Amino acid sequence: MPLIGYLASLGIGSVIESIDHWVAFLLLSAIGGKMLYESFQENTEDEISIITDKVLLILAIATSIDAMAAGFTLGLLALNPFISMILIGIITFLFSYLGVFLGTKGGTFLEDKAEKIGGVILIAIGCKILIEHTLY
Repeated sequence: MPLIGYLASLGIGSVIESIDHWVAFLLLSAIGGKMLYESFQENTEDEISIITDKVLLILAIATSIDAMAAGFTLGLLALNPFISMILIGIITFLFSYLGVFLGTKGGTFLEDKAEKIGGVILIAIGCKILIEHTLY
């Protein structure tokens, strides 16, 4: 998916270059805000226990679209896209493995805090991108 995103950016990257920071800010803020909102909801354990194959497919597609968006940004940066894609794969594997490991060890401690922290971090990253592109 990062490769598909990168190839798409070659064709339309210059068209949205002037608003890419707004798009990143809005997407990250929306996802972060949704995470914060859901972190204050109750009975999420009941919803998690009824995950179906359809829900898993939708989550997989959403994750793939996210990876494609990351690949799209590679066309906007002065980086070797293929080395970047390899690094994305390796780092994603390592962080996924670390997340599962930490989740089994400290899941009960971070249970109610992880989604709040993640939402705040995403909103902060969106704000950082917007500030960097509008001030400089």
